[in-house]
Amino acid sequence: MYKITVIPGDGIGQEVMKPTIDILETLNTKFEFIEKEAGKECYKKHGTNLPEDTIQQCKKSDSVLFGAVTSIPEQKSAIVTLRKKLDLYVNQRPIHSYTNQDINFTIIRENSEGLYSHLEEQKGDEVIALRKITNKGSERIIKYAFNYAQKTGQKRVTAAHKANVLPLTDGIFKNTFYKISEEYPNIDSNDYYIDATAMYLITDPARFDVIVTTNLFGDILSDEGGGLLGSLGLIPSANIGDNNGLFEPVHGSAPDIAGQHKANPTAMILSSCLMLEFLGKQEEADLLHKAVDDVILENKIKTPDMNGTNTTQEVADAILHKM
Repeated sequence: MYKITVIPGDGIGQEVMKPTIDILETLNTKFEFIEKEAGKECYKKHGTNLPEDTIQQCKKSDSVLFGAVTSIPEQKSAIVTLRKKLDLYVNQRPIHSYTNQDINFTIIRENSEGLYSHLEEQKGDEVIALRKITNKGSERIIKYAFNYAQKTGQKRVTAAHKANVLPLTDGIFKNTFYKISEEYPNIDSNDYYIDATAMYLITDPARFDVIVTTNLFGDILSDEGGGLLGSLGLIPSANIGDNNGLFEPVHGSAPDIAGQHKANPTAMILSSCLMLEFLGKQEEADLLHKAVDDVILENKIKTPDMNGTNTTQEVADAILHKM
């Protein structure tokens, strides 16, 4: 029995979570789903967007499924805070096109430092944000990237940085990358400035297998990956630490379409595939992933973000039918 903390959150987070849980319950694996609150609606009820009860339950669970939350200006980001509390230093985002074989790479994003460290201060009319990069943070994310490439049979790991402008912070990241690359002689290693990386993703995506980068850069690149695929509704993500895992779609809560039953559940469902892999349930993950692939490749049942007219539930039902 696996204990899974479920945090639907706000907006379409609620709508894509339910069919995902329904699908997981059809697998030959026993789950205990424990629902907890976070996000804007939680803040309205409890005065906080991330209650301590939610954090503690996540720590006690085998894994966490996270929908999406709406940001609140007076509160720190619930998902960023949860990543820090659980020390989920890896953010893994596969970018896979079903129509273009050149687009098939994974972004490995450092998840705990950089400009997401909440180190801001105001001095008069001057506001300063501190970008924190450490040797430890760089080493562990880069080692994860190379180990991931080795495990999945990828040939190349690329570091994306801006060491020409940020010679101290990104200098640490770049130097650590090449130091660690020496431990993996069978994997090619190279680096690009982040702006060049962004250009090459559009002009020549086939040159990438695994991209490892810092927090903000990884966040931006993965949205660019969504653009390459045509929809953020197709991109899952895994947040992984030494003791916990949290799995979420890359898209946000999309309040503009909430309640209209047209949110794409694919990213949430694929995120649950990553969770199954994390739990060691590879056979179940492969079964579900193939069902998703089959539905997308048939190109018949699709939500409006993919130029279709089907509802969230109709897409989920089609995946269940394939399974």
